[in-house]
Amino acid sequence: MRYHAPHSAPAMTEFVGIGWRQPHYRPLLEQPPALGFLEVHSENFFGGGGAALGVLMQGRDHYPISLHGVGLSLGSACGLDPWHLDQLAQLVERIDPVRVSDHASFARATLPGQSAPHHGADLLPVPWTEAALDVMAEQVEQVQERLRRPLAIENLSAYLNWPERDMDEADFLVRLCRRTGCQLLVDLNNLHVNAQNDWRCRQGAGTPAPLEALLAPSRDWLRAVPADCVAEIHLAGHSDDGALVIDDHSRAVAPPVWTLYREALQHWGPRPTLIEWDHDLPTLPTLLAEADLARQHLVNLAVPVAVTP
Repeated sequence: MRYHAPHSAPAMTEFVGIGWRQPHYRPLLEQPPALGFLEVHSENFFGGGGAALGVLMQGRDHYPISLHGVGLSLGSACGLDPWHLDQLAQLVERIDPVRVSDHASFARATLPGQSAPHHGADLLPVPWTEAALDVMAEQVEQVQERLRRPLAIENLSAYLNWPERDMDEADFLVRLCRRTGCQLLVDLNNLHVNAQNDWRCRQGAGTPAPLEALLAPSRDWLRAVPADCVAEIHLAGHSDDGALVIDDHSRAVAPPVWTLYREALQHWGPRPTLIEWDHDLPTLPTLLAEADLARQHLVNLAVPVAVTP
């Protein structure tokens, strides 16, 4: 069965959220700021209770909650982890989140000589092939059937590529949406990180990259994705050691990513937008200032799109 997200038209102030991390639990609850939603990592709240889940329930009293996972491993040929899916289903039932998302990746594989799958604790890219699409579509449908709601699937920052390819990433993800009724969580920082690393791979790490050459592949990706596929946008920062750009969510959003955000809004219309900051966490006011920037972009540049019921 295909599950479709309901169409709605929230107020502009409801579009922007932040990733809610432990150092910001108390200050946010003591003085709740104006935010559209909070996003948390699903796996941090698995289990039947405890202090972490109690805090999440308090946050839910103030804001809609978006559950963002890193462990479903939707592209693994060895299948889904039943325990993980059970835990996620229980959390979804308890929280009733506004969105549930995970990644277009695999992390589980059965290694030679072993009978049980091994979890690599990483987000590894799948090949953009018909066979990989079949695997991921089947498992997205399994999860949606269990949760009784659509998933949002995030594009990766990928540090390896497979030689096999029947299509490009955007085509793969759009076809996944059409087959399963899922939607996409588009991480614009991941697009920019991939573009920078691809340039260095082709041109050499010491070769300066013109900004337009870095933006061009991300713009092509955005144009290839229809508006009705996009459920949410992620904005984040990255680090650069000169050889490799790392999607570590340790800094403010970079100017080129804000450029992509403006163009994404023009192409798709307003979409729920999350500021991710997971490492070297700033103060809550600094994080909220990033959210205010996203909100200002929405107010200034968002063009409403017609939605077919």
